[in-house]
Amino acid sequence: MSLNQSEESRFVNREGQTVPQVTFHTRQNNEWVDVTTDDIFKGKTVVLFALPGAFTPTCSSTHLPRYNELAPVFKENGVDEIVCLSVNDTFVMNEWAKDQEADQVRLIPDGNGEFSEGMGLLVDKEDLGFGKRSWRYSMLVKDGVIEKMFIEPDVEGDPFEVSDADTMLAYINPKASAPTVATIFTKEGCPFCAKAKARLEDEGIGYEEIVISHHGITLRTLRAVTKADTVPQVFIDGEHIGDSEALDAFFVK
Repeated sequence: MSLNQSEESRFVNREGQTVPQVTFHTRQNNEWVDVTTDDIFKGKTVVLFALPGAFTPTCSSTHLPRYNELAPVFKENGVDEIVCLSVNDTFVMNEWAKDQEADQVRLIPDGNGEFSEGMGLLVDKEDLGFGKRSWRYSMLVKDGVIEKMFIEPDVEGDPFEVSDADTMLAYINPKASAPTVATIFTKEGCPFCAKAKARLEDEGIGYEEIVISHHGITLRTLRAVTKADTVPQVFIDGEHIGDSEALDAFFVK
């Protein structure tokens, strides 16, 4: 019995079995394109993670973003593609991909729930007005055969304990390390901000840029977060580094 499957679970761990044969109806470049299970899995090593719905809180704040963030590390460790699957139509999934800027993950619409049902992981969420949706899980698939599954515990609600990107990466390579990431607060036309961004790029560090303006993220926000009034303000892996000079000093250490 898998560590993530209790005796009372409704869900069967399908390690060693082949994935269901399904055709997904997708919309690409304003045209209908059918994508089959073989198109996704045949001859490839694929990580697939499934979730209850696009634009939902945990899925948007953590599940999809972290897989997208760690995609380069997965690929360094032999994964050809990362697939996110949800029982949503292709239009919703396409818009969610744009909203999330998830350019490292392939979003697949299981609109009719056929794949989820074939996996034995289609569940009833009518109490939320969702209808039938996928239970949350992840799996490593090699040439269409499931090597490893992480199925969330069969408990009430929407547990998110084992199907995350870090757990899957640790299974594939326990010694793999996540890439260094940065967040930088900037203003339009700020030369010191441009210098700081260039330094991060030179160091090979990807960054999220938060632009200070008179609406949305303001100087008041900057002060609350950094206790500083000037830009840029840089964070690396959650640590507040400071301005462009502090950033240069950080890399000299």
